[in-house]
Amino acid sequence: MKNNKTIFGIALLAIVGSVMIAADHIDAPAVQGGTSDITDFYAFQGTNADNMVFVANVQGLLSPSTTAEAMFDENVLVEFNIDNTGDNVEDLVIQAIARDGKMYFFGPTVPSATGLNSTIETNATVSEVDITSYGDSEFVTTNEGMRFFAGPRDDPFFMDFAQYSAIIGGTATSFNNPGSDTFAGTNVMSIVVEVPKAMIGTSGTINTWVESKTKQ
Repeated sequence: MKNNKTIFGIALLAIVGSVMIAADHIDAPAVQGGTSDITDFYAFQGTNADNMVFVANVQGLLSPSTTAEAMFDENVLVEFNIDNTGDNVEDLVIQAIARDGKMYFFGPTVPSATGLNSTIETNATVSEVDITSYGDSEFVTTNEGMRFFAGPRDDPFFMDFAQYSAIIGGTATSFNNPGSDTFAGTNVMSIVVEVPKAMIGTSGTINTWVESKTKQ
């Protein structure tokens, strides 16, 4: 890996909170429609109850016709932050960055600095996975009990924005059941990490958030 001392500045903060799901599609003007735009962040217990899964989706609203050409930006670092002491400051990070058709992962590790700027933690455990191409079966790798994936996926978030707009505009009072999925038929670029809980010190609730950081 080159540029191991590159400093990355924050582009978008997607979530701060306990284990949950959050979504933000094209809502941040500074990154709207760009390669650093985070659409969703998911954190949940894995099928193996001893593991946690972290998912960051970027580059939302990709049509099937454009997904095959979509690529992870090699100048964008995606950083999963984990606070296991309750002070809302990251105690551990898992970093992901693309290079030459692979996604490289660093961590989980104690960050050398906290806050808005990051350095790639090259002294941490390094893992990698080939980025899955659109239409291919997912390619997953394992390392030290962790599992990794990176590639295009159908957008899993369901939202009826037309009905939401009607509610906000005062012409409707509630959502329909079933509603209309605004994101149906669109794709995202997804980064997935499954980590043993023992690696992130989870004896109870954690705070977790994801950031995309662009090379300065």
